[in-house]
This record gives sequence, structure tokens and C-alpha cells, in this order.
Amino acid sequence: MITKVAVAGASGSLGTLVTQLIEGADDFELFARLGSRDPLTDAVGADLVVDVTLPGVSPGVVDFAIGQGLNVLVGTSGWTGERIAGLTGRLQAHPEVGVVIIPNFSLGSVLATSFATMAARFFDSIEIVEAHRSSKVDSPSGTAVRTAELMGLARAELGAVLAPHTDQRARGQQVSSIPIHSLRLQGVLAKQDVIFGGVGELVTISHETLDASSYAAGILLALRATRDARGVTVGLDKLIDLGGSS
Repeated sequence: MITKVAVAGASGSLGTLVTQLIEGADDFELFARLGSRDPLTDAVGADLVVDVTLPGVSPGVVDFAIGQGLNVLVGTSGWTGERIAGLTGRLQAHPEVGVVIIPNFSLGSVLATSFATMAARFFDSIEIVEAHRSSKVDSPSGTAVRTAELMGLARAELGAVLAPHTDQRARGQQVSSIPIHSLRLQGVLAKQDVIFGGVGELVTISHETLDASSYAAGILLALRATRDARGVTVGLDKLIDLGGSS
């Protein structure tokens, strides 16, 4: 069966890759390319919507799709735990709709976040340093926020990490008590280091995206999962086998 897809944010770098993958797949058809000046009603008639817009635009795209009974794949940053909780409540009135939110389509990034989540229980001193291209408008990145939130959940019984002097602006933005430092630089695509400090040792879990082609496998996996999704699914980790992790 061919699935017709409308892509919101199709003219961006990620949107361009998504449309190319859809056009090259046997089981998908590109129904509509939506730019910033195109009405969302152009997506009516599609089977699902892909949202790769901007953090301030994304909620409107998702809300419109839900109202039309369309499943949505979200690749836009800005979907914090609080925003996702609101979305979950919204979907209670639309049980036939599914929203899949993917902070990072890279399989390597998902694995690095999973490793960091496992390590979080063993260290009380944790910080994240993330770097992205200078044109990225949001900070911290969705990947960093998701990583911090998952580590916070893993440490729920242990409490907050040690983060002294958080009143100083240079100490980074705290998410789940974990400081995140964001760099926006020319020459960088995406890089994240999760640094754990222990007695007499440091552990760094690092992932760097060298080319956007690393997102391709995750995008196709997420597209196929979104077709039959119901409710809210967050993270590529929920779509792959990580050896029994939740």
C-alpha cells in the first residue's frame, strides 16, 4: 500500500532529505511540499504529515494534523516533557491519531543517549555539552533535552545531580537538574558530549554527526512506524530493539 505524505518544512535541510527519501521509497508518495507561505490545508488528502519546521511553528502543524485525523511524524526541536504531556492530553479526544516525536533520527545518537541513561545512575556529577550549526535557532537542542530528561528519570530515586553555582549564567541551562551548554558554530553539523565526573575519573559519552545521510535509516524507520501509530511515541529508541530497555 502506498502512503501519501505531506511534508511541512520541506524547503529546509532536513525537509529536503525527508522528501528525497519519500520520493525514493516504493511504499511512500510525496503528496505535498509545504513551505512557510503554504496553507496547512494543502496537507488535506494526505495519509500522514511530517513536521520538520521550527519550534514556534511545530505545535500549530501538529494541532492541525490532529484535527484532520492525520498521523504526524515530528522531527522539530522544542518538544519538552511539559509540551508532550499537553499533547498526550489532547490526543485523548482523538484515540485514532498517532504522533511520533523524534528528537534525533541518527541511530548512533539514540545509542549514545541510551548509554548515557544507563550511566546516569552511577555518577552524581553530570553535564552535557552540545554543538550545532550556527543557523540552528533553538538551544538547547531537542536531543540534549531528551538526553537530560531520560537521565533524570533514571536517577529518580537518587535525586538531583551535583551542579554547583547554577545561579551563574555561564553554568548552562538546567534540564532535570543537569546543566546543558550549547554551542552554535560554523563548520559543525551536530555533536553532543555527556560528561560524567567521578572520584578520580571522567567518563565521556560522545556522538558526532558528520553528514546528514546518517539520518536516512532513522527517518524511514520512523515514517513506517508513524503509519500505524496511536497516541504519543517519543524517541527513535522506542522503535528499535535496545536489548530490552524501555
